[in-house]
Amino acid sequence: MIEFRIDRRSGVSTYVQIIQQVKQAMRLGLLGPGDRLPTAREVVEATAVNPNTVLKAYRELERDGLVEARHGVGTFVTRSLASDQTAAEAPLRRELADWMSRAKSGGLVIDEVDALYAAVRDEHFHPEGPHAS
Repeated sequence: MIEFRIDRRSGVSTYVQIIQQVKQAMRLGLLGPGDRLPTAREVVEATAVNPNTVLKAYRELERDGLVEARHGVGTFVTRSLASDQTAAEAPLRRELADWMSRAKSGGLVIDEVDALYAAVRDEHFHPEGPHAS
């Protein structure tokens, strides 16, 4: 089951953070069709967010066709966003994990890793380019 981490200083609204984390877990294959999302109550207990915020995020995921709310049972993932290239054993993922290990042992801190990643990503994936997502 997914555990939400809410960063109140990020400037990103809480419900958007929940949506982003669900989609990321789906892309990585951590959540797949049939998996149940935590109940609003479980999310509130774990993160101290307003239950309406959780429900708003879940409604948007449902509007996007990614989850389905079943009254009295829970909210379930309806499809996968994972690909062979994002799976745990995918070659590119292993290469990235190796790079992260080298960066960490080289003394980089997470903010430096994030800055490097964002800079290189932006060099290769321009928002206006044909391969932007």
